[in-house]
Amino acid sequence: MPDPKVFNYTMDGLSYSVTVYEEDGKILADIEMLEGSMDVNAVYFGDDDYSGSSTSLGGPLNMNGAQYDGEKVQWDGASYVSDPGLGPDADEKESYIHAGDTLTLELDADSLDDIDIFGIRATSTTTDAGSIKAVSGDPEEPEEPEDPDEPTFDKVLFGTEVDESGNVIDGITLTALDDPAYGIQLPEGTEPTFDNYLAFFDEEVEGYDVESLETIRFFTTSPEGWAVQVGELPAPEDGWTSVDDVLEDYDALVDSGAFDTEDPGAEGLSLIAALSTGDEEEDAPLEEEPEPEAEMELV
Repeated sequence: MPDPKVFNYTMDGLSYSVTVYEEDGKILADIEMLEGSMDVNAVYFGDDDYSGSSTSLGGPLNMNGAQYDGEKVQWDGASYVSDPGLGPDADEKESYIHAGDTLTLELDADSLDDIDIFGIRATSTTTDAGSIKAVSGDPEEPEEPEDPDEPTFDKVLFGTEVDESGNVIDGITLTALDDPAYGIQLPEGTEPTFDNYLAFFDEEVEGYDVESLETIRFFTTSPEGWAVQVGELPAPEDGWTSVDDVLEDYDALVDSGAFDTEDPGAEGLSLIAALSTGDEEEDAPLEEEPEPEAEMELV
């Protein structure tokens, strides 16, 4: 599907943006009012070839004399929206839009490629003239929202058996840490995102599979060297049947804000270690307690 096109128009007392896009086989235009207000009576569009005859709705809906960059525009299509004049509905008229409003229209166009120029015929506008024959060109592509940073983990425990106390008694740990004692290491240079951990588990680890998983636990490391569990993804009652199923549940966990904390030592996070490549859980490092001072015997 082609990318949307955005047309902007600004003059004293009036500003709007038009996003033209394809949806369900239709070409639609969202007219978003940024400043001021206007009664949209007709919209026009054309490509960047100004040869041939021009479409016009005639009467008060015409775009006669409209130019872009000093050149007369040749319109390829036009759509009626409303008659000029607010009438009894006043500023509640459906085609009358205020700042913050968006009016969506369907265009009689076959393709977004046919739309390089966009025009609006409007009356009752908040401009000195009171009406406009506005022309916009040089469409922009809308900015893509920045994706939030993908969570990364020092270790991920894929558990295949959990006892009644919630302890994982069988499973495998993968790690990005440069120490085989912490688990099977991801290939050097692999970003430690869950997608990469899961792909490695599914494709490279023998003896385990997605269908056998009961839980997945995520770990980082505190500044003091503690193994910190920062999240858990329990398998559904009937288990997972594919990698896609796991990723769908993981994305929901991320969207819930489960990994939003930036402090791996924050209150409420479990200080527990992941399974190593064996069957036993490794213990988090503990500080040695000082030996008790010898008591003095009074004589």
